[in-house]
Amino acid sequence: MFNNKYAEAQLYGSNKYPEIRGKVTFHQTSKGVAVTANIIGLPIKNKTENPFFAFHIHEGRSCTGNNTDPFADTGTHYNPYNVPHPCHIGDMPPLMSSDGYAHLSFFTNRFTVRELIGKAVVIHAMADDFMSQPSGNSGMKIACGVIKIR
Repeated sequence: MFNNKYAEAQLYGSNKYPEIRGKVTFHQTSKGVAVTANIIGLPIKNKTENPFFAFHIHEGRSCTGNNTDPFADTGTHYNPYNVPHPCHIGDMPPLMSSDGYAHLSFFTNRFTVRELIGKAVVIHAMADDFMSQPSGNSGMKIACGVIKIR
């Protein structure tokens, strides 16, 4: 039986970025959700490049796609209130890579674990500019995982 307290997404990279792997966990508390991401194999950027990667929850329920977008079936950002970016419920803080590794922990009351089950977590190739519509000019999707009960 689902206790709506814990879920996770196992992320994997696209064919172009097969070395990306990671796990994102979601822990429900009485005040909100603790989110933790541990990612390896991100594209290594030199010291003068922006080290951030956009990190979002998408409405789609599958990490499948096509030749132009390997994760096309992830759909758009999770945005049940139809508000502009960066106020989508699925907009999360960016991942900061250090030689291809990233760790991120944050706490939010914007969603519950229960409402995320089956949705996709996506890492994009570029940093989110937090202004451009509809998704922050964050570039192509390079990694994906579907959120499941654990």
